[in-house]
Amino acid sequence: MKKIVLLLFISILINQLNAQEKIDPFRIKKEADRNYQSKDYALATKNYIQFIEVADFKVQKKSAAYNAACCLALQESIDSAFVMLDKAIDYGLAEKSHLLSDSDLEILHQDQRWEKLISGLSESDTFNTDPELANIVVQDVHNFWEAYDLAQDSSNQAASIYNQYYFEKASPGMQDYMGLKVRSKDYFIKHINSHPKLYQTIRQNTLKVDEYKKDIQKSFKELKEIYPSAKFPDVYFVMGAFTSGGTVSSAGLLIGINQMSDGEDVNTQELDFGDKLLMNQSENIPYIVSHELIHFQQDGLKNDTITLGYAISEGMADFIGELISGETANRKIFDWAKGKEKQIWADFNKDMYYDRYSNWIGNYSKASKDSYPDLGYWIGYEICKSYYENAEDKKQAIQDMLTIQDYRKFLADSKWESKLQQL
Repeated sequence: MKKIVLLLFISILINQLNAQEKIDPFRIKKEADRNYQSKDYALATKNYIQFIEVADFKVQKKSAAYNAACCLALQESIDSAFVMLDKAIDYGLAEKSHLLSDSDLEILHQDQRWEKLISGLSESDTFNTDPELANIVVQDVHNFWEAYDLAQDSSNQAASIYNQYYFEKASPGMQDYMGLKVRSKDYFIKHINSHPKLYQTIRQNTLKVDEYKKDIQKSFKELKEIYPSAKFPDVYFVMGAFTSGGTVSSAGLLIGINQMSDGEDVNTQELDFGDKLLMNQSENIPYIVSHELIHFQQDGLKNDTITLGYAISEGMADFIGELISGETANRKIFDWAKGKEKQIWADFNKDMYYDRYSNWIGNYSKASKDSYPDLGYWIGYEICKSYYENAEDKKQAIQDMLTIQDYRKFLADSKWESKLQQL
């Protein structure tokens, strides 16, 4: 009975919040995160609960429900915290390791419901270690084009068509990609509708994945050779909204194929300068997959908020990805940086021990011919390459990179700054 009352209370709260003037869902999320950081847990709870209702994707709802549970636990609202944890589990929360280590939830540990709750969760995800068993999933791309064609014939029904033929058929990888990298279904549809020339010309290039399956599988085998404990998840290709060429989740490697579809007959007039830089030729598909495959191995890295750590994480994925595939996923950046190495490093020095991620990674909105984005990738690559070249045991060097605990020490051990002075 107590749980039913709590659920009713939460439902009433959601309805009251949504009865207000409609606002951007991600404004709600930003407010929730800001209120959590400022320790206004009561207001953050309301924000997170409202976001659960307006979010389009399960991974977003799962995260918001979990965060609401943390806020409630910090307010010692134990019954409500358990209700929200149950909601998070309903939305897909399955791994117990984070719950056990999250200090926000410590007050729940003494409650008799805690052991029952975590006993139903897995210790950790188990992943395939055989490179030949990883699946390459392209069905989401075919589903998109079916929805796209139907939406062109019935433009006033586009939202319901994309929902029925694309979103409702989503693979586990697409569900995660959309929730992690695309704000909402409306945001996705607006992106497609605002780029008609692009989507009229990229279809064939988005369907070329089959041509590169052997190259992808070869890279997986190469990683097994140099890093025997590697994990090989499935690879999902999806049509995104130009918000990510690739990312990872517990589902696997998630590739935004529309950013891998440039070519001679592709019309990019509707893209701004930064988005044009995000476009890659389809032959780069194996390289971006290799990059994301390395990210999937990085769970042993120390979590840190200094810019140096972010740069090394991304640059490492480029460097080891190049070792196993034959090319870096970000050749444009490396070509631009040639001859500018010392100036780039001098500028990076001002930021590298602060949390200034957005100055060096994912800063395409600020891109220009004189200010190239994602230079953090180049910096991290050069540091990792220098470390690897100086190492006598190359396999151990790979192991060292994937388990970095001190980024300042790794930089010193790489001898990159000494190498830079010789350029």
